[in-house]
Parts: sequence; structure tokens; C-alpha cells
Amino acid sequence: MYVFAVIGNASILYIIKVDQDLHEPMYIFLSMLSMIDLLIATTTMPKMLGIFLMDDREISFDLCLTQMFFIHFLSALESGILVAMAVDRYVAICQPLRYSSILTSEKISKMFAIILVRGALVLIPIPLIIKRLPLWKSNRLTHSYCLHQEVMNLACGDIKVNIIYGLFVILSVMGIDSLFIFFSYMLIIKTVLGLVEEASMKAFSTCASHICAVLVYYIPLIGLSVIHRFKSNTMPNLHILFGNVYLLLPPVINPLIYGIKTKQIRHRLKKLYGKIIHRGKNSRNI
Repeated sequence: MYVFAVIGNASILYIIKVDQDLHEPMYIFLSMLSMIDLLIATTTMPKMLGIFLMDDREISFDLCLTQMFFIHFLSALESGILVAMAVDRYVAICQPLRYSSILTSEKISKMFAIILVRGALVLIPIPLIIKRLPLWKSNRLTHSYCLHQEVMNLACGDIKVNIIYGLFVILSVMGIDSLFIFFSYMLIIKTVLGLVEEASMKAFSTCASHICAVLVYYIPLIGLSVIHRFKSNTMPNLHILFGNVYLLLPPVINPLIYGIKTKQIRHRLKKLYGKIIHRGKNSRNI
């Protein structure tokens, strides 16, 4: 899955970079999403491979905090990019004549800078409020990586601050982002219902990839949040399963979604891997 995530996201990044026709806002946001997925995969999967293949089950406390920060930070960035992609679809469908004037390169850069700064400001306190906890009743983690929701429950001290701040992060990042995405699609649906059938189907088809990406991100997130309401010792396998799905699924599935559903990406992927296969056959013949 790690190899597939790296190859899939790297291929999308390469295609968008070399093809001038894909230097549009929709594909720029897609390249940002692929970069974040690549970083999430690289933050978590090598350690998972160490656990499952070499039984390397130890991680230092500081490295655990570092991994924890990047997992939550990159998840917040991914949520922000999904909002930006929803805005892109809204402008493309509801304001098509103003699309190029609204989503300029400068505005896209500002949007990404806001998403980046927001993620950093909100998530930097997470490892700090974990480090302030004085004593630990256990050092055994259920997941294959460090997650704030789980690590804080290993502490002997008062974790009210951690619980309140964790809830604040969820509501201020994922909560607000999900509302923005929801309202964007309400406006899109309102506009699409006023179009003729053929035009409305075409408009909806341009949103299909983004809707799938949103579901792939939010369904495992909600599932993991629900599972954490139950103690890990009652359902350890379910905790491990949802924990792995939460981080493994989006980096692997997103390249598939955009590779299959987006015609321009699909054609260029076929051309790219067709050349690679052809070269491989020629080298074997030689």
C-alpha cells in the first residue's frame, strides 16, 4: 500500500507538472492534495512496515510527539485543501464566466498560505500539552503510530486541557471545513437543478472525484472518533483496523479516484505508463 501510495501520488504530481494544459486551479489543488497524501504516507507507513515486517515496536517519546504533530497537521491541511477544491467546483459551476478571474494564481497561493498557517497555529500546541503531563500509567499504544486521542489516555495526570483542546481542534478545523463543503454543494445543487438535464449531468460528473475524496477522508475520521469512545482493551482489533484505515486509505485511494474519474488525468496516466511498458519490452528484446 505504501508503494502504491507513493507511485500513484508521484505520478499525478509528475503529470500535472509537465503538462501545461493541466496548470489550472482544479489540477493545482489536486497536486496539493497528492503532495499532502504523499507526506502522510511517508510520515506513517515506514514505521508501520517496521512494526509488521521486523517487529520493531518501540519509538522514542520525542519522535512520537513529532510524528503526532505531523499526522494531525497534515490531516488539517488535507481537510483545508478539500474545502479549496469545493470552492473551485462552486466557482466553476455557479460562476463559470468569472472562473479565471476569481481563482487566479495569487488567490490560490493565498488560500494555501491560510490553510498552512491555520494548521500550524492550531496543531503546534498538541505535542506541547502532551509533554506537560507528568506521569504515565502505560507506554503501550494500540495504533501503529502516535495519535493525540490515544497518547493522552496513557497519562496519570489531569487531561481535561487535552480533551478540551482536542475538541476545539476537531470543531475549528474539520467541523468548520465540513460545513463549508456542505454549503458549497448546496449552492452547486441549487445551480445544477436550474440547468437542462445534459448540462446538469456534466456538472455533477465534474464533482464526482471530489465527493469521493471527501467521503474517503471524512468516513474513516468519523469512524475513528466513534471507536475512541470505547476502551481499546474491549475491542483492540477494531481500534487497530480503524486506525490504519484512517491514514492508509486516502493516500492509496485518492490517486485511483482521480486517475479513473478525471478524463485528462486518465489519458495522461495511460500514455505515461504505456511508454514505460513499451520501453521495458524493448529493453528485454535487446
